[in-house]
Amino acid sequence: MKVFRAQEILRAEDRIQVELNGVSVWIDSVDPEKETAKVHVEEQPADSRVVPVDELQEVT
Repeated sequence: MKVFRAQEILRAEDRIQVELNGVSVWIDSVDPEKETAKVHVEEQPADSRVVPVDELQEVT
């Protein structure tokens, strides 16, 4: 995924499904300078981590 798309998903009113290594995650924030995103697994909001945006995949 590209940084601009991660930012669009973060701002979207509708739910857009995103996966990291086949696991559904929520995007909490995006750092365009570092090209990273802070994400958490849907069922574990306290378990967040920062990952490269290009590792995220939009599920269509």
